[in-house]
Amino acid sequence: MRSHLTMIACAAITAALPGISAAAPASHKQNIQLGPRPFFLVNDMEESKLKKKLQKCAKGPFKKTDFSIGHRGAALQFPEHTRESYEAAARMGAGILECDVTFTRDKELVCRHAQNDLHTTTNILAIPELAAKCTKPFTPATFDAEGNLLTPATAECRTSDITLAEFKTLRGKMDASNPRAKTVVEYMGGTADFRTDLYAGPTSGTLLTHKESIELFKKLGVKMTPELKAPSVAMPFDGFSQEDFAQKMIDEYKEAGVSPKKVYAQSFSIDDVLYWVRYEPAFGKQAVYLDDAETVADLPDAATLANYKAMGINIVAPPTFALLDLDADGNIVPSEYARNAKDAGLDIITWTLERSGILADGNNGFYFQTVDSALKREGDVMKVLDVLAKDVGVIGVFSDWAATVTYYANCKGL
Repeated sequence: MRSHLTMIACAAITAALPGISAAAPASHKQNIQLGPRPFFLVNDMEESKLKKKLQKCAKGPFKKTDFSIGHRGAALQFPEHTRESYEAAARMGAGILECDVTFTRDKELVCRHAQNDLHTTTNILAIPELAAKCTKPFTPATFDAEGNLLTPATAECRTSDITLAEFKTLRGKMDASNPRAKTVVEYMGGTADFRTDLYAGPTSGTLLTHKESIELFKKLGVKMTPELKAPSVAMPFDGFSQEDFAQKMIDEYKEAGVSPKKVYAQSFSIDDVLYWVRYEPAFGKQAVYLDDAETVADLPDAATLANYKAMGINIVAPPTFALLDLDADGNIVPSEYARNAKDAGLDIITWTLERSGILADGNNGFYFQTVDSALKREGDVMKVLDVLAKDVGVIGVFSDWAATVTYYANCKGL
C-alpha cells in the first residue's frame, strides 16, 4: 500500500510541475537501462578472456554511445519507426537512431522502411476507407481440397497512396503478415516467434513524419541516420524528382538547425550519396553508401571500393556477413571485403544485429551466412561484435536491440 501511495504522490507532483508530463519523451540525460538481455548473452558465452572481460563490466555504469545504432528504433520488440520504438532504443543507449525516409501522396516525408510496406507495418487494412486506397487490396489465400496453399494472401499499401493527414491516423504494428490468411485480421498477424506483439497495442505504435523524428531525436540527445528509401512509384512523382527527394530530406535537417556532424544520411543508391557529396558537402562528408549485396559474390572488389573513396564517399555500410569469414580453424576473422574497405580508407558501419532470432539453431540466414557454422550459442553474438569492433574496425553497428551493442561498447570503451 505504501508503495502504491508513493507512486500516486509522485504522479501528482509530476503533473503539477510545468512542462513535465508522464507522456513526455525521455530526456537526453536519462539513465541508460539495458535490461537483462546483454547480461544473458554474456553469461551464455563459452569460457574465454572476452567473456571474463565482459562479465567484469556488469555493474556499469552504462552510457549512450554512437557505436550503438538503433535500427528502425528497437525493432526486435517494438513496432519499427514509431515513437515508442525510438524511445526504447535511446533508453538502451543508442547514440544514433534511424528514420527510413519515404513520402506520402502529397509529397511529405515520413518514417517507414519502405514506401510500400503499410500493409505489413501498420493497421491500414483494418481501416476500410484507407484500405480502399491501397495499390493492391487485400486478397485472401486460396487452398486446394486437402488444405494445401495454392496462392498466398497478398496486399500492397503505399505511403504514396494516402495523404500525410491520413498517414497520421494509422498505428504501427510489428512488421509481419500471414500468407495463409483468409481474412484481414489473420493477414495482419504472423509476427515472428522470436519477437512479440506486447508493445503493439491500440494506443501505441505512434507513426512519425521525418520532421517529427528530427524533433524527437533532438530531445533524446541522439545523432540521426536517415535513409532515403527507393520509391515504389515512378519518379518523378507528380513533378517530384529523385533529386528533389534527396534535397528535401537534407533541407528538413537544415530547417531544424541540426548540425551536419549529427547526421549520417544514407542510401542504397550511389546517385543519392553522390548528390549529397556534390550539392550538400557538409552533409555529404559523412553520407553513408549502403551495400545491397545478397551474397559474397555480389560484393564490390578492391578497385571499386577505392573508386568510392575517390568519388568522395567516406563511409560504406555492408551487411554483417560481408565483413566476416572463417579461418582454417573455424575462427571468425575479417573478410577480404573488410580488409579492402579499410585499405581504401573507408570507414565502415554494418547492419543488422539482433535480427536473426535464435543463433544456436544453425540457420541464421542472411546476416551471418559467412560464419553461420561458428555460431553455436546465443552468446556468440558478443564474439561477432568483438571481431567487428577490434579486428574489422567498424565505427558503428545497427541493431534491432541496442542494449546488446551498448553493453559491449561501454565495456570496451568505444
